[in-house]
Amino acid sequence: MANTHPLVQHVGYLHTGAAGATTPDLVRYTDVNTDPTFIRSGGINDPVAVFDGSVIPCGINGTPTLLYTSVSYLPIQWTIPYTKGSETQSLAVTHDGGKNFTKLNEGPVIPGPPFPVTNVTGFRDPYVFQSPQLDHVANSTNGTWYTVISGGIHGQGPSQFLFRQYDADYRDWEYLGQWWHEAANSSWGDETWAGRWGFNFEVGNVFTLNDEGYSNSTDAEFFTTLGAEWSEVPIIPQVSQFREMLWASGNVSNSPNGSVHFEPTMAGKLDWGVFAYAAAGKLLPATSQASVHSGTTVDRFIIYLWLTNDNFGTSAFPTLQQGWSSVLTTVRELSQGTISNVTNDYLVAGPASWRIASQDQSAGTVELVTLNQTIAREVRAAFVSNATRTITEPGRTISASASVYGNASSSLNFAQSPSSKFFMLTTTLHFPAASRNATGLKAGLKILSSEYESTSIYYQFTNESLTIDRSNSSAAAATTPGILSNNEAGRLRLFNIASSSANGTSIIESLALTIVVDNSVVEVYANDRFVLSTWVWSWYDESTEISFLHEGSAAVRFDDVVVYEGLVDAWPARP
Repeated sequence: MANTHPLVQHVGYLHTGAAGATTPDLVRYTDVNTDPTFIRSGGINDPVAVFDGSVIPCGINGTPTLLYTSVSYLPIQWTIPYTKGSETQSLAVTHDGGKNFTKLNEGPVIPGPPFPVTNVTGFRDPYVFQSPQLDHVANSTNGTWYTVISGGIHGQGPSQFLFRQYDADYRDWEYLGQWWHEAANSSWGDETWAGRWGFNFEVGNVFTLNDEGYSNSTDAEFFTTLGAEWSEVPIIPQVSQFREMLWASGNVSNSPNGSVHFEPTMAGKLDWGVFAYAAAGKLLPATSQASVHSGTTVDRFIIYLWLTNDNFGTSAFPTLQQGWSSVLTTVRELSQGTISNVTNDYLVAGPASWRIASQDQSAGTVELVTLNQTIAREVRAAFVSNATRTITEPGRTISASASVYGNASSSLNFAQSPSSKFFMLTTTLHFPAASRNATGLKAGLKILSSEYESTSIYYQFTNESLTIDRSNSSAAAATTPGILSNNEAGRLRLFNIASSSANGTSIIESLALTIVVDNSVVEVYANDRFVLSTWVWSWYDESTEISFLHEGSAAVRFDDVVVYEGLVDAWPARP
């Protein structure tokens, strides 16, 4: 497992076990076993279930050591009273490169929520990490390991609980307090950019980033990713109506009593897809096999998301029909992103998924900081180099008279479209200054199209959103319960960028799109800071056409339109 750490992810086993895979390049993966699970429930500490965890690469006796949630009682849900002792944190080690993890023959190393925090909504998903910055703030020994455990407190709100390694064998952990807590069902600002914090946190990751990727330098910024669970009233027992995959960045400080606190300065959605959840991230060093192979000389933080297609296990469709459920999204790499030369106007106000890093009063501009997330460079390069066909569509400007939305003329069709439903499409859209106030403007693409069905992806300024319109995506939706036809959308603000001309004018930030279509999975990436992943169940084989989409009174320019057809086989050893 020298190339990557085992992936502790949802891979079809829910809470009965965890599965792992290795990859030399982030492109192709191999299951660690024929039965890919490396740990299963049924031990002394976990008679009922095992939940998520993470790996210390050089842990007990120098071996990879898994800290995971061991479960003794179910159900566990933030809407019902918590059974004391339900969730504990236990250790397991591997001696065969991650194929199997052997549980330690001893009790849990973190036996439960620290007193007097007992009335919790959850206490699970330990994420281990190191941080020189946190060593300094918490007055810890250099190289100390920390873990955040996700959950919350009934009647108070969601939390991340922080612990640090107390002994060299990782068998004792010292509680440093609720390093982050939010009021129950509160939100970041007005919910526009980061939804709600909800009632319970899950699957929290903590890491530090700079503009290149993962960094332990003193100027690196703390980030966390987290799942937030909540419902509208009336709250139904054992039902989470909403789960949102969020991120936050902020400052870390200590208190006189020794506790450590995280205070957000910006927050957003890691993925706007309703069914994109349970992100699992990990440090990928520059010395890793994948980085060396691709010539990457910086440390990175990469992350995978679980894209469920059975509504988190509550829908019978489509598991019975296809024999499997859910996928992992395309792996992404995260970094601290900047947006430069932004006009200092009303659009930069927060709180939002960005913050102002610096200001040039003479130029009337600001530099914004946010979270960048892009397809891992190895994967993007593989989609390009392994393409069975590359289609370059000439750029064009489309005006209001060129089309009617929903009934695009033949002149908007691509000259060539892919013959399959496996491709990556890239393009950049440019909007005139009048677009921001143009009524009814929608611009984007139609994909997976035929005379029977199509899926529309478009941006509109009226609500600053990117939408995947699935209302006509599947001809089978009307007769197949479970095929969803509702739209999915996410918020993306295009800022005013100061022009280089001397007259002080500004232009609207361009929209750079990357769309990955993997049969029924569609992922939309925009401007290195937005992702929306969802399912599109197109029915007919011939539904592969692509066309431009435009509606409204402002002309839109499409440039650099390229389709890379084919993708890659990520699991070549699987049948």
